[in-house]
Amino acid sequence: MNSEQDKIIIFDTTLRDGEQSPGASMNEAEKLRIATQLEKLGVNVIEAGFPAASEGDFKAVQLVAKNLKHAKVAALARASQADIARAWEAVKNAAFPRIHTFIATSDIHLKYKLKMSREEVLENAIKAVKYAASLCDDVEFSAEDGSRSDRDFLCKVFEAAIDAGAKTVNLPDTVGYAVPEEFSELVSYVIKNTPNMHKAILSVHCHNDLGLATANTLAAIKAGARQAEVTINGIGERAGNTSLEEVVMSLNTRPNFFSHTTSIDTTRIYPTSRLVSMITGILVQPNRAIVGANAFAHEAGIHQDGVLKNPMTYEIMKPETIGLSKNNMVLGKHSGRHALYTHIAGMGYNLSDEELNLVFEKFKHLADRKKSILDEDVEALINEGVLRSADVFRLEYLNVTSGTSVFPSATVHIKINNRLVKGAVEGNGPIDAVYKVISELTSTKSQLLRFSISALTEGTDAQGEVTVRLSEDGIVALGKGADPDIITASALAYINGLNRLEYLKEHPVVRPETL
Repeated sequence: MNSEQDKIIIFDTTLRDGEQSPGASMNEAEKLRIATQLEKLGVNVIEAGFPAASEGDFKAVQLVAKNLKHAKVAALARASQADIARAWEAVKNAAFPRIHTFIATSDIHLKYKLKMSREEVLENAIKAVKYAASLCDDVEFSAEDGSRSDRDFLCKVFEAAIDAGAKTVNLPDTVGYAVPEEFSELVSYVIKNTPNMHKAILSVHCHNDLGLATANTLAAIKAGARQAEVTINGIGERAGNTSLEEVVMSLNTRPNFFSHTTSIDTTRIYPTSRLVSMITGILVQPNRAIVGANAFAHEAGIHQDGVLKNPMTYEIMKPETIGLSKNNMVLGKHSGRHALYTHIAGMGYNLSDEELNLVFEKFKHLADRKKSILDEDVEALINEGVLRSADVFRLEYLNVTSGTSVFPSATVHIKINNRLVKGAVEGNGPIDAVYKVISELTSTKSQLLRFSISALTEGTDAQGEVTVRLSEDGIVALGKGADPDIITASALAYINGLNRLEYLKEHPVVRPETL
């Protein structure tokens, strides 16, 4: 069964709902790079942001809209004329624009947040959709907190929204409260009791507060929903959103149970996961389904024996299906530009000539220090050379003294907006000393909330990857750095975090009520 009716529309909100993960804010260039990758992945609708939130978000949505050729580009708007007008201004130049407007429909939201009656909510929903439809042919309407709304009122709102011009109506499990059987029944009820539902696509948007987002989404698809709203790696507010890779690979792996397909090129899933992780700074846990480091790892002897005899004994999908490379070409100091460029393209990255030259320069420097360079090393170079935010602070020089018989100290030179500043400080340890001097030189008031170290690859010459989380005046930013020298990696991560804080301070974001 491969009819259009059985094709599930994949609506990706990594750039909007996913960005609302603490510290995951992205600049315009980073959003465009992820959006471009999502389009290659085969995503049907990309929600690029919430233009009314800030000037930075507006410009990012506008940039994405202008550059994508195949995917629909959606902009989120509350049920207000100002928000909708701003959303349209951001996406109007897209090849396929969509306005996505919403209002809460649950009694608890009406009473405590909106302070509106059901009649007022219904009136606002109709006005919002009519106005959006006067600007854009493709309008989506969402009933925030739909899973906790009165069923008959929900159907009434959806019916009115469709009559007003909505081509998609979205049923969100905003707080991750639903369980699969219940959510499936709700979807079936809405389809059956909304008289004009045949004129629109029913979408679902599930959160993962109880760890059931993917299960709820799949149950909804089985019950008749035809659009799934998802994020890469399941990122998003609180416990996150439905994971794109889990939904797509469930449909792909179980065709005997789900008679539904998607337009996703599954071989691009893993590279896309890595790209989002690098840009947002949010690590993928090792045991995460599909894209985790351990997803295709086998340690138990009986498992290893079975996999060697037939991989399907313990692997229900092939690693190659999601884009895990089995390329045996070893990169090292004798590798040329062409070999590196080909390898990067094979990993799913589309870099400009200027960006490739930057990465190649860093690659040769690393190759002089490390015998073999693996994919994880190359990704770290791309992150360091290409995917950084516009830098206010840049590390120029670092020297550390430490040992059993000396007091740890650090000397650091930093360029601040191209002005060189220098300093030296003693600390409790080498990293403490480095962070103290960087803090003094940059005059930061931020607090270090988290500091973690991991090895990108095996061996004593592996690049160390450091992740930090910084907070200042309620703004949270993540920073990442990688280098074979773990102290240098720590300094790079701290400075990257400070640069992200500067970006967020210059581009303040007012978050909407979440779906």
